[in-house]
Parts: sequence; C-alpha cells; structure tokens
Amino acid sequence: MMYAIKAEVSDPQEDTFTFSAQKTMYSGKNISIGDTVFVFASENEGGQGLVARGMASAVEAVPRKPGIERQTPRVSLSIRRTALATQPLGRRELKPLTDWDDGQPGTELNFKLYRQATNKLIGISDEAAAFLEDFFRER
Repeated sequence: MMYAIKAEVSDPQEDTFTFSAQKTMYSGKNISIGDTVFVFASENEGGQGLVARGMASAVEAVPRKPGIERQTPRVSLSIRRTALATQPLGRRELKPLTDWDDGQPGTELNFKLYRQATNKLIGISDEAAAFLEDFFRER
C-alpha cells in the first residue's frame, strides 16, 4: 500500500521530513518502513500541496492516552525524499472533484485529504498513487 501525508512542511527541499504524532485515517496506521509516501505541504500551514515523494525510513506508533475512549491512531515517522513534484497539485486543483462515487483517483485524494481540513497520514489506492506519479514527470 502507498500513503500520502498532509502536514506542515517547512522546507520541501529537505532530504528527510520528520513528522511527530500524525493523525492517521484510511489505513494510514498500517504504514511500515520502506513504504512510499507522497508529501503534501498543508495549505492550512502556508504550504502549496504536493511537494515530494519519499520512502518511510522510520515509523513508530504513538501510544494511546489512558482513560480516553475514542482516539484516532497516531504515528511518528521520517520520510527520506526521493523526488520533488514538478507540477502543482493541491486544494485548488482537487476542489472541483466532488462526485465522491466517480471512482477517479483525484476525487479519492480530494475526499481523503481535503474534505476535512486536518493534517493526516492516509492510505491511498494504487490508482491514486499512479495519478500522483504524473506530478513528478516533466511535461
């Protein structure tokens, strides 16, 4: 499985991105070392959307807090950057894709990343990953 993370990214040029206690959704909690991760710099934090692709180089589940019944699983992870995006893809480009049942990879990304404004780590389909790969090729 492949993943995408939407989080604060201070410098997309970094060789390694480190994220602490990230909320997981859509099977994001299943990430393992070696998995591919597409990195979106959160527009909520001043970012521009898709900035990089990388490989998870460290993953650690964050223990749940005792006494709280409902908790979203969280993970801390490091991602070694393997490529920089060559084309823009963010909230602005994905916003028109709102037919949640159309089966399109862009719609999947809009739903999982932007329907809720929170930063998060998500699992994505093979089709969504193939769609994202196009944003790393020169036109």
